[in-house]
Amino acid sequence: MSRVPGWLGKVGAGLSEMGERLDERRAEVAKEHTEAAPEPPTDHPEDTQPREPVPVTIARDRPDPALAVPWGVRVAAEAGWRLLILAGTVWVLMRVISAVQLVVLAFVAALLITALLQPTVARLIRYGFPRGVATALTAILGFVVMGLIGWFVTWQVMANIDNLSDQVQNGVDDLRNWLLKGPFHVTEKQINQIAKNLREAIGANTDQITSAGLEGVQVIVEALTGILLTVFSTLFLLYDGPRIWQWSLKLVPAAARPAMAGAGPRAWRTLTAYVRGTVIVAFIDAVCIGVGIYFLGVPMAVPLAVFIFLFSFIPLVGAVASGALAVVVALVTQGVFTALMTLAVVLAVQQIEGHILQPFILGRAVRVHPLAVVLSVAAGGMVAGIGGAVVAVPLVAVLNTVVSYLKSYSQEPGRGATAVSSLPTPDPEPSDQSP
Repeated sequence: MSRVPGWLGKVGAGLSEMGERLDERRAEVAKEHTEAAPEPPTDHPEDTQPREPVPVTIARDRPDPALAVPWGVRVAAEAGWRLLILAGTVWVLMRVISAVQLVVLAFVAALLITALLQPTVARLIRYGFPRGVATALTAILGFVVMGLIGWFVTWQVMANIDNLSDQVQNGVDDLRNWLLKGPFHVTEKQINQIAKNLREAIGANTDQITSAGLEGVQVIVEALTGILLTVFSTLFLLYDGPRIWQWSLKLVPAAARPAMAGAGPRAWRTLTAYVRGTVIVAFIDAVCIGVGIYFLGVPMAVPLAVFIFLFSFIPLVGAVASGALAVVVALVTQGVFTALMTLAVVLAVQQIEGHILQPFILGRAVRVHPLAVVLSVAAGGMVAGIGGAVVAVPLVAVLNTVVSYLKSYSQEPGRGATAVSSLPTPDPEPSDQSP
């Protein structure tokens, strides 16, 4: 057998060495891949704990849009949409009230009259009269007195209208002469121009005046309807007030019923105190101003005093309007001096009313800021005319009492059980403080 050549053995040895090197290189590459790959989970208990996620940083990370809005803007937006909902609710409520304005004013007038007459009903019941008899006697007496006052004013005006027209004509002539000879240096041409402008204004508005006269029939019908609604509402409120209040409480959610049960009697006391105080103050104003203008010789002093009494139910504005009416009548009938004296009497009585009568008679039962009085009267007059101006202030006073009580009630939650146990019941003999 021949021997393998030497060069062939060298080639085989070189190939073997090259293969070993390739195996070593493969082992190094496999080792590098093994070290770079994540370690597989092990069965050790310490490795079974959850690991915290590794935060991943994105090059263009954007925050939540809600977090980008400033805190003040977010608060304003939260308050804004709630105010919009409240404003919408109030708007809808005002639309509904304006649609049934006659019914609402009649019911509010009945509440005011009931607040004035209900103490008399309670007093008659304590004297032993049945509820129906006490209600009938009080209502008849009250409405008869109101009717007599209206009849007396109408009778006085109709009886003195001829004399008053003559006095007005004489007063206008005296005023004309005083302007011509007075310190204002008014010429007769200027007076004639003013009279001409008045005649032209009346002639230009003849159609409007005529239409207003035709609408007077509708106004009379609405007034009679309102009077009938007021009478019937007053009778039922006087007779069945506690049961009506109990039924009204059932419309309130159960969670708020104890608070409303406590706020209702307090609101009624406020309304009663307001009506009583206003009647007393208006009566004193009417008597004092009526006596003053009677001794000054102003005609129709008694009807003017009645007008002053009625206008006094409109705070601030009513006193000014009734006083201005008395001054104008004195001016056109008795001259400038009597008008100035009438103005002095009116101002003196109003000062006594504002600084002595109202604080002493009303006291702390009705505490409404003068600015709130002015704004409420203006808003009530814009919404519902004279009727709205009359009911605006008692409504604000009642709301002030209710809100103050509910605020104090919410700060004392322990009073809830007491309020539940003190719910008004339909007692056949109600107290003076329940409607």
